[in-house]
Amino acid sequence: MVEHDSPRLDAVFHALADGTRRRMLCSLGGQPRSVGELAAPFQISLAAASKHIKVLERAGLVMRQIQGRTHLCHLQPQALAEGEAWLRQYEQFWNARLDALDAALQADAAPLATPPRKTP
Repeated sequence: MVEHDSPRLDAVFHALADGTRRRMLCSLGGQPRSVGELAAPFQISLAAASKHIKVLERAGLVMRQIQGRTHLCHLQPQALAEGEAWLRQYEQFWNARLDALDAALQADAAPLATPPRKTP
């Protein structure tokens, strides 16, 4: 069962609420990247990029590995599992509603498919 009042879930959705952070996560999908590499596509300073990365870290979406002066960021996709589970509840809700709508539309269309009888 999905917990609705989960601080971790709140942190994940807060992190995903920002487009810059979502694009940073996408760029981490293939390989680890440095803070500079994550900041490069945006018109933001390294300090601003670091703040975004800290939000992603608090949500458990990113792990930072320090190698000398280089900070490498790694995607932690398992942190998305709780958010996915929460969203899946709504997927089931809407699938059930859409299936019911489809059945109602099929039932309404069935009488139209048979031609009317001619009376002698």
